[in-house]
Amino acid sequence: MCGIAGFYSHKVLNHSEFTNIGEKILNSINHRGPDDKGFWVNQSNNLLFCQTRLSILDLTVKGHQPMHSSNCKFTIIFNGEIYNHIKIRKLLEADGCLVNWSSDSDTETLIESLVFWGIEKTLNICVGMFAFALWDWDSKKLTLARDRFGEKPLYWGWQNDNFYFASELSAISCNPHFNSKINRNALNQLIRYNYIPAPNSIYENIFKLLPGHYITIDFNALIKNQDSVPYWSLFSNINECKYNNENITSDDAINLIDDKLTDVIEKQMLSDVPIGAFLSGGIDSSTIVSFMQKVSTKPIKSFSIGFSNVKFDEAVYAKEIANHIGTEHTELYISDLDVINLVSKMPYVFSEPFADSSQIPTFLLCEMVSKHVKVALSGDAGDELFGGYNQYQFTPKLWNYFKMIPLPLRNLSSKFLNNFELNQRFEKLNYLLPAMNEIDFYKRMISHWADADALVLQSSESNSYLSNFNKLDNKFSYQENLMLMDSLTYLTDDILVKVDRSAMANSLETRVPFLDHEFIELVWSLPLNLKIRENSGKWILKELLAKYVPKKLVDRPKKGFSVPLAEWLRGPLKNWAEELLSSKKLNEDGYFNSIIVRKVWDAHLSGRKDYSLKLWSILMFQAWYESNKSNISK
Repeated sequence: MCGIAGFYSHKVLNHSEFTNIGEKILNSINHRGPDDKGFWVNQSNNLLFCQTRLSILDLTVKGHQPMHSSNCKFTIIFNGEIYNHIKIRKLLEADGCLVNWSSDSDTETLIESLVFWGIEKTLNICVGMFAFALWDWDSKKLTLARDRFGEKPLYWGWQNDNFYFASELSAISCNPHFNSKINRNALNQLIRYNYIPAPNSIYENIFKLLPGHYITIDFNALIKNQDSVPYWSLFSNINECKYNNENITSDDAINLIDDKLTDVIEKQMLSDVPIGAFLSGGIDSSTIVSFMQKVSTKPIKSFSIGFSNVKFDEAVYAKEIANHIGTEHTELYISDLDVINLVSKMPYVFSEPFADSSQIPTFLLCEMVSKHVKVALSGDAGDELFGGYNQYQFTPKLWNYFKMIPLPLRNLSSKFLNNFELNQRFEKLNYLLPAMNEIDFYKRMISHWADADALVLQSSESNSYLSNFNKLDNKFSYQENLMLMDSLTYLTDDILVKVDRSAMANSLETRVPFLDHEFIELVWSLPLNLKIRENSGKWILKELLAKYVPKKLVDRPKKGFSVPLAEWLRGPLKNWAEELLSSKKLNEDGYFNSIIVRKVWDAHLSGRKDYSLKLWSILMFQAWYESNKSNISK
């Protein structure tokens, strides 16, 4: 696990100038890899590569980056882990590629594979999480690539004929040549969804490389509007395997998942440093920890976080499960002081505005875990994969009621109800009334602001996979379409961002076993009734877990990793929020309609409404902007 970044200048810079830029970049992402760092200047091509290393495999200096291929034709910087890299070395040998390996690192495996097989074949053979930049000395081209689900981040873009790429935006914005405007349409999406969907970023002309894609840049041609190339597609692959196990028995399906997950866990526990796992007490993390303990010869280290507010606390359940499995368990309880001390760090942790409020406990959990281990496995992606979110059950039912009412009548009713102050449940229902179809209905369901266009000045919703998802695939049910959409958007751009930035800010590597692409293809080949049954998701995962943990320990309503945000904003975070939401500051900054913001803030403070999720997205942008405005042009 590492941080990578690079810079191409259209002007000729001397070595000293590149060195100064490289040092700034390395300092900005040092948290992603404090064990080693290096940069490489290609003076003849005005190109700079930077890398900070968190040593996980091959802890020696032989794993140092930037790394050059044995034939000296390629140079690479790499972030992530290739779980099957030992197998890849055997495949290379079988294909006639004889390499005199100089290290045990997966970086060397990757670059030699790229030399021998090329980009497409190598990417399709690699199993892992990764982002990398590859310089081809012969063609004078730069290739950027990202793993299938975007576990590892990669930003890129042109500005004033300069090219930038990096694991985090801070490694771009720290460059003295960089100065950009806020992408107001991306800010609009942040307000709607609490995250910015790919390919957009908060800066104009800087983008997220899409998961499962690569892009090759020819600096001689200076083509700035080229598209990235997909090498793997979740949609295409699950379409191919959709009915492979349609008539399978539940027992056979459980055994298939058991065998495959065991294999995945064994691969992802490959490490030359101490390893552990997050354990929330829910189905997903309990499954991952159970399988880790199953394949381990010694107690697994597990970690959980709790709240003094019992409505949000699941640490007590995590402890019971840890005791049953036999892990070496550690827990931490969050206090109001922890929240006050942490909130000002969020702009630096995420480097781009991000407003999933569970970022706070996630960061504190990673901070605790990093004191004990260097790698942690998580149970993320279980909800999207096994139909765990509650909305997968109630959204189709609610839409069936709504669609029976003619759309003109729903539009008229909504306009009429806008004249009254409604409680929050009716506010949401009123916003859902004008939905034109199933997809529009779900987008409204997951939107936090009904009037984001009015709130964010001079904006509209930006182009993204989420905004362009306007048609159901007839091969899938409504519920499966929602699971697919969440897998391609919310999972990648919210959940994985939250975990990656929180962990890497604490120099901790996280791995997500449920995102093994072969495991995902297996689960999608199973019929929906093995996942959602009797108005409850994760049926088959619960049955699988019951082989290792008694049902009574995990059979309870889903809480998720939520926090008492409404109380915090009226209590320990009130003064911090008031300063960021003052009419004067909002008007000076010029991004939000201050009248709308103040109305919502006052309603929240009064206790009449819980607008904490709406306010959090504004607060996270305001805090980020305050920390970065010196780099931003109006």
